[in-house]
Amino acid sequence: MAYLTGFHGIEERLKARGSCAALLVAKPGPRSRTIIALAKAQKVRIERVGTHELDRIAPDHRGIALEVEDRKPARILSVECFIEELGEKRNSLAVVLDEITDPHNYGAILRSCDQFGADLVITRPRRTAKHAEVVARTSAGAVSWVPAVEAPNLPRALQLLKQGGFWVYGADMAGDPAYTKDFRGRVCLVLGGEGAGITRLLREQCDALVAIPSQGALDSLNVSVAAGILLYEIRRPPETGGTARPQPPAVS
Repeated sequence: MAYLTGFHGIEERLKARGSCAALLVAKPGPRSRTIIALAKAQKVRIERVGTHELDRIAPDHRGIALEVEDRKPARILSVECFIEELGEKRNSLAVVLDEITDPHNYGAILRSCDQFGADLVITRPRRTAKHAEVVARTSAGAVSWVPAVEAPNLPRALQLLKQGGFWVYGADMAGDPAYTKDFRGRVCLVLGGEGAGITRLLREQCDALVAIPSQGALDSLNVSVAAGILLYEIRRPPETGGTARPQPPAVS
């Protein structure tokens, strides 16, 4: 079990009807009373606890904490089911996170995924940030809303997406400027881990690499900042007269 202590993160998890064991309350202030009412409406158990006990299990608490599973996506599904559910939908956005280990980055990326309407976030079961409270706080509760799935074999997941009509773009400083691409249709954005970038096997599955042109003294952007910029670029309406993207190459 883990504990969410941020007011916004707790509210969003309750609204999303995610897996919640109990709401622990030590000092019910005005904001806490609103959350308690929401928990009661969602039939989540309310437990009164002492401040010292809450200090021990959730040091960052504000008089209240929500007991949850360590990481609970908005929906649990397979990549195959996701593609099947798309049906004839022409436009879709999937995001693959390749070893994003900093929970602050992970949470910030999820917040951008929520804001720009990502249909699915795919991660590995291992080597991915899992700290529930940090992720919930930095994502402003978006972790409770963004559909997510864990795929043990990310290269295979990309192959399935390509078979489902997705054009796969990897974020890399050596890539073409993102603004030169036509992102209409089914798009998958691959974001590499802090420092190391996209791993070799995933890079080989990318149809193209895209970059964010910069003029600064530093050699790169933080991955969560880059994610927000690239997601905006993908969702930005194409200019009039833009050419249609070619079909993704056949996958054997």
